[in-house]
Amino acid sequence: MTALPAELPTLPAWNTPVIAPSLIVAEGLVPISIYGDEVWSLAPLIANPSGSRVGIDWSRFPDPFRDEIQPAAWMMINTVLPASVRVGHPAWHSRLGPHGLYDTARRWQRFAHWASAHGVAGLGACTAETFTAYAAHAARRPRAGRGDVTKELVALTRLWAFDAASARPAGLVMPPWQRYGVDDYLPATPKVGGGENIREPVSPATMGPLLVWALRVVDDFAEDILAAWEETGRLTRQAEQTAGTWESMARLRAYLDHLLQRGAPVPARLHKGEHQVSQIYIAAQAGCPTKQVNSHLHSERRADFRDYVRRNPGPCPLSTPVTGTVEGRPWTDSIDFTQTPQLMRHVSAACFIVLAYLTGMRPGEVMALEHGCCPDPTDGGRHLIYGRVFKGVHDQDGNHYSAGQVREVPWVAIPPVVTAIRMLERLAPEGGLVFDASVHTIPRGRVSTGRVFGYEAMRRRIEDFAVWASQTAVRLGRGPEVVPDDPHGALGVARFRRSLAWHIARRPGGLVALAIQYGHMRTAMSAGYAARGRGGIHELLDIETARATADTLTILHDDLAAGTGISGPAARRAIHAAAQAPVFAGSIRTHRQARAILSNPALAVYDNPRSFLMCVYNRDRALCHRLDVADAPRLDRCRPSCANVARTDHHADQLLQHAQTLEKQAASESLPGPLADRLSQRAGQLRALADRHVQDRINAQEPTT
Repeated sequence: MTALPAELPTLPAWNTPVIAPSLIVAEGLVPISIYGDEVWSLAPLIANPSGSRVGIDWSRFPDPFRDEIQPAAWMMINTVLPASVRVGHPAWHSRLGPHGLYDTARRWQRFAHWASAHGVAGLGACTAETFTAYAAHAARRPRAGRGDVTKELVALTRLWAFDAASARPAGLVMPPWQRYGVDDYLPATPKVGGGENIREPVSPATMGPLLVWALRVVDDFAEDILAAWEETGRLTRQAEQTAGTWESMARLRAYLDHLLQRGAPVPARLHKGEHQVSQIYIAAQAGCPTKQVNSHLHSERRADFRDYVRRNPGPCPLSTPVTGTVEGRPWTDSIDFTQTPQLMRHVSAACFIVLAYLTGMRPGEVMALEHGCCPDPTDGGRHLIYGRVFKGVHDQDGNHYSAGQVREVPWVAIPPVVTAIRMLERLAPEGGLVFDASVHTIPRGRVSTGRVFGYEAMRRRIEDFAVWASQTAVRLGRGPEVVPDDPHGALGVARFRRSLAWHIARRPGGLVALAIQYGHMRTAMSAGYAARGRGGIHELLDIETARATADTLTILHDDLAAGTGISGPAARRAIHAAAQAPVFAGSIRTHRQARAILSNPALAVYDNPRSFLMCVYNRDRALCHRLDVADAPRLDRCRPSCANVARTDHHADQLLQHAQTLEKQAASESLPGPLADRLSQRAGQLRALADRHVQDRINAQEPTT
């Protein structure tokens, strides 16, 4: 049995605070729940500004389990797990974080419903056989894995321990796995693990145009949108603060009569599929208060006027100029008064996309950035971002610390990231969060609480941004820049970090470096990002690079086995590398597996479809490397004469296809002569490389299995 404390705790009264004052880390967000409340809010325990505010809803627990579990839940929140229970479990936390408390309570709720449905009258009626049957039920659930079932059983162990330590024990028996271990109660086949290493990256076809439009909003459109937003606020304040007089009513009538007499459209907004009068805009234009517009619309002329508005809806253009362009063309003719709230949402979504993708931060780390987090360098060096990390942060007792800690090594900020931060700082309160909910929740006017809006709100903004970007691309006649649906579903907020690592490993110098002035991301990261700090992206980069290497060698192995020819100075080394592909074929999920591949120089094979070759990397023979990059090739600087080059028949076919494309372009009569000559010369060079491959190609002379 669990060792009871020397002094038995007192059963909390109905008005006892659910959370002891010494444990509160976020005061003022919500009232402190009391024991008699139906919902116990855990928000006072959550200092992470992007952490979801969760609570335990007791109305979801069946009788009589609710009254029996509440004392154990109060003990779990306010006391530590008895040391005797943690014997043999060094990884168990003595005190759970707020989301761990919520998750554990949800598992208790699930057990209570199952037990109630199977005729168990309460916690005291549970037996060892009850626990064994529930463990079997948990293991049979769809997609149940060993990790999740383990959490289910550990939660019940905590219920037993805290029930025994409470002031009113229900008499719950010790779960059998506490004595015999959990292995016999887990599914036989381990479930594939979760986490960012298996999260699907955003496809290049989707990420490319999405990033293009996000950068355009941040670099080119945001100034126009912010100016329009300020003008929208000015007009709104004017309409709200103007005093209603007979003269203002006369101005309103004259304004509307003038529109009707000319048959002109009426400034309107779309609401639930129906065009309605834009009362604030009209009030600002006529110089009257909004209430007079509303009063006038409810007069005897209301029905006829509403019908007129439906047939003649008009825009609400703002007077602010449009300065942003797309290749010299204004991105819009004007900004509408009714559009500014949605455009402001697009600005916040674009800034988040730029920050999350071009830094590799986790979503919570992006949301926790504060005003002034990226000071201008004084020594001419790189911009650095100083922020907090939350994953793996624990207090001195090894328990989760929800406030996180300042990152030991700051993130590197390339120019577009700095621009996005500066844009957010113009909106955020001094010293506050750049994604403060009071600023980014439209309409504005809320008091800052030091919190950010949730992940779900940002997910919706990103999806809406992708739709708007596609519509803008179509409107401007830029069809290739439409953002297609991602084959793996919603973009979400957590896939950008994995996408960055994937694209650097698979598209070096390509998608991420949309323009060379943005710099080479891997070089920047290797120089100053995450080399020593907790939670860096280097491990993720290593995993993605190892996966890319494994995929390249697997494809090469299969091609050689099918009789594909290979040529080039590094052809023999490529054949030997491909022979080892079956050894590590399969899933690469851990950093240790990745390093085993990357540390083997015989496996350093990188496909470079942009240069129609593959690099069998040997640093001593490379013509691309610089002094600060010694462990990987610079695939954006491949040279045909390099001793690390190898080509297969597939590369030769691509050379010929591209040469044919260039020759067709050169034959166009509209092309200037010098440019046509250069294209023809380049096509000839590509054909020469393809011919050389045909002359030098070899087949694998030894089995590759």
